[in-house]
Amino acid sequence: MRHPRQLVVIGDSGVVGWGDTEGGGWCERLRRAWMALPDAPVIYPLGIRGDGLESVSQRWEAEWACRGELRRQQPKALLVAVGLNDSARVGRADGRQPLDAQALRFGYEQLLHAMTARTQVFVLGLSPVDEQVMPFADCLWYSNHDIAVHEAQIEEACLEVDVPFLPLHAAMLAEPGWLGWIEPDGIHLNSAGHHWIEQRVRSWGALQRWAGLELQTQLTWT
Repeated sequence: MRHPRQLVVIGDSGVVGWGDTEGGGWCERLRRAWMALPDAPVIYPLGIRGDGLESVSQRWEAEWACRGELRRQQPKALLVAVGLNDSARVGRADGRQPLDAQALRFGYEQLLHAMTARTQVFVLGLSPVDEQVMPFADCLWYSNHDIAVHEAQIEEACLEVDVPFLPLHAAMLAEPGWLGWIEPDGIHLNSAGHHWIEQRVRSWGALQRWAGLELQTQLTWT
């Protein structure tokens, strides 16, 4: 019997699935879909609400390394989904950010270099927000301009380190009903939003090829 590979998904409340009362979030939806397929990788969702890049950088290695399931085995891939919280402005609409765009890019490059030395890595982009209901938690201002700038820097870091990247922000903004996919708090996605992301991740060619699911998907959809 071939032992299945493991995919560790690490990030913030999006990985937790916050807001999706129907399916538990895009990551949980993907985990259930893959669990129904023969030989699909096992998914470990490791999200923490409020996490930014620095928190993920501190915890990823210990959490990734202990999920190989067999002795002397380690998970074969990491999917990183973090950066939205680093774009927020603290205290006021023009306040400081936890990490500005250049700091985010530098930190992402450092993180990706460390990760790719150990395993295959994939990176997910950032979802939009409803700016009309800011501030979040009475102190954090998120804006789609800042999120777009941060996502662009994440993409540049991925290009520099040669890591597959799946952008989300512009694609979701282009959807006619995207505002209806966001929770009343303005930043978390609801069930429809998580479903949209899960469908994009599920059809992501780079991830499909790594998972060995490309042929199965073609046979299912044709």
